[in-house]
Amino acid sequence: MKNSSAVTLALIAVVIIAAYNFLYVVREIDRAVLLTFGEVTNADVAPGLHMKVPGVHAVRIFDGRIQTLDAPTQSYLTAEREFLEVDSYAKWRIANVSSYYTRTSGDANIANNLLAQRINTGLRNQFASRTVYEVVSGERDMLMTDLTQSLNAIVLDELGIEIVDIRVKQIDLPDDVQASVYNRMNTERQQEASEARSTGRELSEIIRAEADREATVIQAEAYRDAEIIRGNGDAQSAAIYAAAFNVDPEFYNFTRSLNAYRTTFSNSGDVLLLSPDSDFFKYLNQSTVE
Repeated sequence: MKNSSAVTLALIAVVIIAAYNFLYVVREIDRAVLLTFGEVTNADVAPGLHMKVPGVHAVRIFDGRIQTLDAPTQSYLTAEREFLEVDSYAKWRIANVSSYYTRTSGDANIANNLLAQRINTGLRNQFASRTVYEVVSGERDMLMTDLTQSLNAIVLDELGIEIVDIRVKQIDLPDDVQASVYNRMNTERQQEASEARSTGRELSEIIRAEADREATVIQAEAYRDAEIIRGNGDAQSAAIYAAAFNVDPEFYNFTRSLNAYRTTFSNSGDVLLLSPDSDFFKYLNQSTVE
């Protein structure tokens, strides 16, 4: 019984050792190459369980997930001859397993160092063709997009790497030039503000003058229309009075005399000296008392 158990254990151990030496597994998140006597014979081994021959085959497995390169802070010169302290990072992954293994021996540190050199050169060129404002806010996204595309055309062939994204975490001015740059930026903003105020005042004067002109025109037209209406009313009134006068002139004269008497004698303190036979008392003299 003991002998059979020992044989079983020995067989199990042999199977495990054989499986370890003859089988290998590539995970879904990994990329792998198969070497035959040191030469790449399978540039991109598919995920799953595979066989190999010890002493003939060798397998190199790499992490196929997105990697992060956190580059050290570098100084870059802008088109305005101003130095900027730039802290950036990059996201990359293996695109061509064979090229990656051949150029970097599958060492992620070597890949990061080589990629950092190329990113540093690319950022230096991009910053050199732009102003401080453009790299800080105006064209920052465009800068990163252009750099990613241009570097991908290089590193994909040289290193077998695909750059997923490049981003700038922080941009600072060197301490010795911060004050002068801020003062200059402040002066430029003040000039822009003054120009905006001047433009606003000019537009305000134009709008105010136009409004005053329109108001004058409206008042003149309104006065003209009022005079026309008033003249038409006076003409109609005169026509009505004339028509009424022509119907009974004597009654019209009598009515006007009564209105004149009412107006003249409305204030008891007034004194009026007239001749008794004046035409003013024509209708009073003709009146009789019964």
